[in-house]
Amino acid sequence: MKLLHLADLHLGKRVNGFDMLPDQRHVLQQALDACAAHGVQAVALAGDLYDTPVPPAGAVLLLDWFFSELHARGVAVMAVSGNHDSAERLDYAAGLLARQGVYLAGRFTGRVPVAELADAHGPVECCLLPFVRAATVRHCLPQAPVTDYDTAVAAALATLPPRRPGVRRVLVAHQTVLAGAALPQCAGSESIAAALGAPQGPVVGTVEAVRAERFAENGGFDYVALGHIHRPQPAGGAHIRYAGSPLCYSLDECRAGAAPQKYALLVELDANGLAGVQPLPLRPLHAMRRLTGPLAALTDPARVTDAQDYIWATLTDDTPQPDAMAVLRAAYPNAMRLDYAPRAGREAAAPTAEALRQKSFTELFGEFFEAMQGRALTEAERAALQELRREVDCP
Repeated sequence: MKLLHLADLHLGKRVNGFDMLPDQRHVLQQALDACAAHGVQAVALAGDLYDTPVPPAGAVLLLDWFFSELHARGVAVMAVSGNHDSAERLDYAAGLLARQGVYLAGRFTGRVPVAELADAHGPVECCLLPFVRAATVRHCLPQAPVTDYDTAVAAALATLPPRRPGVRRVLVAHQTVLAGAALPQCAGSESIAAALGAPQGPVVGTVEAVRAERFAENGGFDYVALGHIHRPQPAGGAHIRYAGSPLCYSLDECRAGAAPQKYALLVELDANGLAGVQPLPLRPLHAMRRLTGPLAALTDPARVTDAQDYIWATLTDDTPQPDAMAVLRAAYPNAMRLDYAPRAGREAAAPTAEALRQKSFTELFGEFFEAMQGRALTEAERAALQELRREVDCP
């Protein structure tokens, strides 16, 4: 059996004011093409299907199109909610859709639903763990010893029936998973909000961490398809993986130049379990890049390449350029961000409070101006500053 593992679609997301729906449809079409090219039988969507609990209509229509295209190709869907989704809205018509091979798990209601598929080697159980919080599991399983996210996930997985001999099992989940003491490698759109020594453990985004060892309990799983971390990576074993987001959703991902490559994961199961995982590169409609240099050089027609890319430009001009963003967008229509790092600006050691008290207002303002603008005040500007100072000091 071949599964395609995707996660963190964040349909409806806007990045720096740019609507990402055309970009998202572009990569979803590639996922459909991959299903046809590789004989995929099911797609695992590991949470954060939408970017907000109440997604825009365009995002809902895009997901409807994707599910309809998968169904038309005979590809089953295994989808769970993420922390960005509305679990209740995602559960809408779930019973009807399951009859069409589209299995949705939005809310945790006291058990982990299981959808059974089959191939030439026999049955494959696809266990769907929606995004859970400790309070939700305590409410549904009042007798379970739930104290945090880790024990909540353990209690939820314990509701699965014992694993049958010879039956392969796959889990789809949306949680932060720790392999030992190692934190996951995050992309720019997540942040780790607590240290390992914090009472409730580390937090990535709004999700506390779960130990990878939990997935070995109750018979374990042949493959665990995870969502929430936007950078593809294993999490405690080759069979426990984050697919990552299909697109870059933060300019911080391109701090060193171009944004990292994104993938869909092609998962193959044979008669004995996991046979292999193959990353399938996803090509963005608009690449995300960071450019650094003087405005004139960055917009020189002879040097402009891939003009439709999403651009973060850092200008090294010594003085701010007039209408810099307009000039930049004339060369790169999808420029998202512009900032300055003047070549003349040099960071110095922070002065002591005593040293600051020894300086005059004009000296302090002059140093501030130079740090911000990359040049010293002119004599005319110094005279204007003194005149303003006299006006302010007048009774």
